[in-house]
Amino acid sequence: MKIRQEGLIKLAIIFSVIVSLVYIAVRTALFLFAEYTAIEKFFASLLVAGDLFIILHSTGYAVNIIKMYSGKKKEPYPAYESLKGRQPSVAILVAARHEPKDILENTFVTLKNINYENKKIYFLDDSSEEKYMREADELCRDYSLILFRRQIRHGAKAGIINDCLKNLTEDYVVIFDADQNPLPEFLNVLVPIIEKDKKLAYIQTPQFYSNIEESRVARASAFQQAVFYEYICEGKSSGGAMFCCGTNVIFRREALMDVGGLDESTITEDFATSVKFHAAGWQSLYYNHVYAFGIGPNDLTGYFKQQFRWASGTISVFKKVVWRLLTKPFSLSPFQWWEYLLSGSYYLVGIAFFILMICPIAYLLFKIPSFFANPEVYFLAFVPYFILSMSVFYFILARRHYRAKDLFVGQLLASITFPVYIHGAISAILGRKTTFGVTGKVRSSALGYLSIWPQIFMIFINLIAFTWGINRFFYERDAAVLVNGIWTLYYFAVFCSVFYFNAAENIEISCKRVAKRLKFEYKVLEEGKKYPHDTWKECLGVFFPERLNTDDLIMVKLYVPNTSDVVIFEASVIWSSAIKGIGGYYTDLGVTVISERDKETLKKVLGK
Repeated sequence: MKIRQEGLIKLAIIFSVIVSLVYIAVRTALFLFAEYTAIEKFFASLLVAGDLFIILHSTGYAVNIIKMYSGKKKEPYPAYESLKGRQPSVAILVAARHEPKDILENTFVTLKNINYENKKIYFLDDSSEEKYMREADELCRDYSLILFRRQIRHGAKAGIINDCLKNLTEDYVVIFDADQNPLPEFLNVLVPIIEKDKKLAYIQTPQFYSNIEESRVARASAFQQAVFYEYICEGKSSGGAMFCCGTNVIFRREALMDVGGLDESTITEDFATSVKFHAAGWQSLYYNHVYAFGIGPNDLTGYFKQQFRWASGTISVFKKVVWRLLTKPFSLSPFQWWEYLLSGSYYLVGIAFFILMICPIAYLLFKIPSFFANPEVYFLAFVPYFILSMSVFYFILARRHYRAKDLFVGQLLASITFPVYIHGAISAILGRKTTFGVTGKVRSSALGYLSIWPQIFMIFINLIAFTWGINRFFYERDAAVLVNGIWTLYYFAVFCSVFYFNAAENIEISCKRVAKRLKFEYKVLEEGKKYPHDTWKECLGVFFPERLNTDDLIMVKLYVPNTSDVVIFEASVIWSSAIKGIGGYYTDLGVTVISERDKETLKKVLGK
């Protein structure tokens, strides 16, 4: 049955690609045979280019899914026992500059708890302010960390890692961002895999945001990440083209030294270095199991900063990839070239999206082009393409327990970020130097209206175009006016979501993750019983053997370790992971009913 389902999925994806190609072929034919003026040809060619870009990347997504389903059945990964009692040495690096102490402390607590003896934890402090340097000293003293600082700053994060790398002798190097909290089994799972395959340069694991209930931006960006870390990464890995994502990754130190360390010429050093690895003949692997939890941007300020950094850095590497393709076409396999060109060009999506938005406005306000394709032809080509491609996208991710609503919100956030993508892309194309910035991880705050003026401008210009389109349709009765009017109304609604994401949010309760070894019993009392966060007595993150639904009300019995005490309370399920980790499904609970005695005991268990 499973094989049959996978076959049907591949068939649906292939059919979706064919329909997409038919749509772009019709678009192109209508453009080529239309008698347009020069300005009309300019706008029409932009529209075709924008459609072609979107369909090309959609095809890339489809190829990754097919590649994942069509790949050879993987042999079981080697278990920890395969090391036969020998533990290769591991250096764990955390590079930070002006990061909050509480964020770092959470990270180092989890690093110390990694169940692997032959490890050393290095704190690469690149701070320049006395306050943060003093806090770094305190952390190193309290958690027995090895502190590394440098005299001359260069290459941002990649630079300080390379400087530290020169002094390391360990077999493997693990890199975590300052906010990443790994599970205790991280090394026990990954070291045997990379130890067995001597050609592996690195193993990348997913990034997973644990603060998705703290802000709308964090939640939406988390589900953007989910789209990437599911089928896309699996497809890339099956074709030998998985690139490093900068954190939650284990490197073979020999491989890092072989390519000269991390690439310091760009702020997306992970992506750039991956090209060097693959060009040098090293292999990579994506291990699709969550073994670390991080913090996503809590507001548009942090999110826009993150996306600008990724956009400008990725496009700068894209230029190098194109140059390498022209000068060293056989340094990578055809599939690797395909994947690097697609990934490197992704952040041009801001320009493509802007083109697709501006064309309906130009038609309604200025009658450019002077005539539109026959609506019947347009609908016959577009509607099947749109419905089928969207249905396949949502259905595929629903198989991994992602809800269409959450994915759509992630798409909305990406759409309103188009000015940031354009800014980042232009900066990279013009060769402007971009500094490395830390993504904000503290409480969320709203941007001023001047900071989101491009989105507000698009709201008003689409509203004006829609209103004028209604007037035109009343007098002209032209179906083309109606079609373009619908598009402007859609874009108007999309950009109104900027106010949804920009709303200031401040949740004071933070969830404390408890050890997965704790024993729980629970039962569902009521489904869909939502409790606001200000009614929670406590908030904790636990591991359950099954995935619970958000807003379920449950009765929980917690057995206190090393005692005969039992804590009983009612809790609302805030969120439950879609992916089952080693300890089970990670679940955030908001405690709604608990006695004072049990509350005090629970606080002791949580270490509060």
